[in-house]
Amino acid sequence: MAMTLRLSDEESEQLAALAAAEGRSSEEILRLALAERWSKLHKQQQIGDVLERILPRYQGLLERLGTG
Repeated sequence: MAMTLRLSDEESEQLAALAAAEGRSSEEILRLALAERWSKLHKQQQIGDVLERILPRYQGLLERLGTG
């Protein structure tokens, strides 16, 4: 999918500087940023799923520890 991304002058400068510092193209920098954000979201969702399964099992213990 092709898309147009509108950046401020400052954002454009930051992207160009980052691309130059890493020896990558601006497109590659943006793709990597997207992949990193997607991975972070996926991990957060997985942690949430695990907590939803585990917390009910230990709810009584957590309540006792909290009131002690």
